[in-house]
Amino acid sequence: MPVRSASATWQGGRGGKGSFRGRTGLAGAYSFGSRFEEAEGSNPEELLAAAEAACYSMALAGALERNGTVATQIDTGAKCTIEKVGDAFTITTMALDVKASVPNLDAAAFAKIAEATKSTCPVSRALGGSVRIELKAQLA
Repeated sequence: MPVRSASATWQGGRGGKGSFRGRTGLAGAYSFGSRFEEAEGSNPEELLAAAEAACYSMALAGALERNGTVATQIDTGAKCTIEKVGDAFTITTMALDVKASVPNLDAAAFAKIAEATKSTCPVSRALGGSVRIELKAQLA
């Protein structure tokens, strides 16, 4: 199986600045302000949310296809929450909002497949149960 890679550089102390780059060109800048305030730039939680949204969409597509109901489109939004828990900042919640177009599938069957996918997506599994994953899923 392939190994994916990225790198990050941080310059300075808490008021410093950082940048990251993935092998395929994904890149951005981040800072304390873009992570814990509303300053411009990216942050690790945004990257984790993007990874979860992409992974979940792909895993749901596979699960729906195995069910014999191929989706025509899946749109997944993800919101990653970081909070101070005790003395440490902790990623506590990943909230997924999924809308899918799936011909010949009723809402109850879709909800069951969507819920099951929450725990089988590789990024969800990497979070190891330490992050609460919330799901709102509906057919479009």
